[in-house]
Amino acid sequence: MSFRTAVHALTAEGGMARTHTLLAMGVTARELSRAREAGEIVRPRQGLYALPATSPQEFHAASHGGIPAAGTAARLHGLWVLDDDTIHVWMGAEGRRLSACENCCLHWSAGRPEAGNLPSIPQTLLQMLRCGGEESFFAALESALRQRLLSDHDRSRLRSELPRHLRWLLDFAREDADSGLESIVRLRLHRLGIDVRTQIVIHGTGRVDLLIGDRLLIEIDGKQNHDGRAERHKDLIRDAFSAIWGYETLRFDFAMVIYEWDLVEHAIVAKIAAGAHLWPRS
Repeated sequence: MSFRTAVHALTAEGGMARTHTLLAMGVTARELSRAREAGEIVRPRQGLYALPATSPQEFHAASHGGIPAAGTAARLHGLWVLDDDTIHVWMGAEGRRLSACENCCLHWSAGRPEAGNLPSIPQTLLQMLRCGGEESFFAALESALRQRLLSDHDRSRLRSELPRHLRWLLDFAREDADSGLESIVRLRLHRLGIDVRTQIVIHGTGRVDLLIGDRLLIEIDGKQNHDGRAERHKDLIRDAFSAIWGYETLRFDFAMVIYEWDLVEHAIVAKIAAGAHLWPRS
């Protein structure tokens, strides 16, 4: 099919394409120049065009000669990611930096980035592991599992490419994590030897994040969902109903989990040491 306008051709290519691809599709150099002057298309770098609706992250990565990687790609895939102002760019093993930037993290792992695309989700997760560590990887992994974005083939690929000593993370991951913050807490508690159950329904309360033992509830308030007074009031109502049925509740917010974990850990361990996670003996 021959395309006469640059916009139609770029749309057919997913929003970004190299000049030689557009010319092969029937778009003339004159049309590319006209469309660019009219603001209908943009040029991230020499030899590459995109639609104005291209995300800032994709545009920025393209200006460096690569595509989004790691946490930047994960966010574009719709995965849960900790706040990170750094733009991660996958250059490929033989890529060449085209511009300088202080706010970028360039990834030089093997492969050939295709302009306008994102690395696959397995590849994105592996990049996150190398760059952000096990917790970032695990939170994004459980986010992908919850959204059913990983096929059996994807899981097999991850298992084969993960270091042997980290493959247990795949077996430990669940599909019901309500947020990446919950994933991080569960992983940290597991490393402390504390077993938890997830997404348990408590009579009168509803579904809770984590349950330790018989009756110690751990509720994780992600900042996206608990900024308002109304949400805070609902949480207090839930805690009151839980108390009526004999449950103990520890509630932690985003800042406590990420920046004050020692306090969170000590609070949980103290409750367990006091036997607050078990039903009283009659």
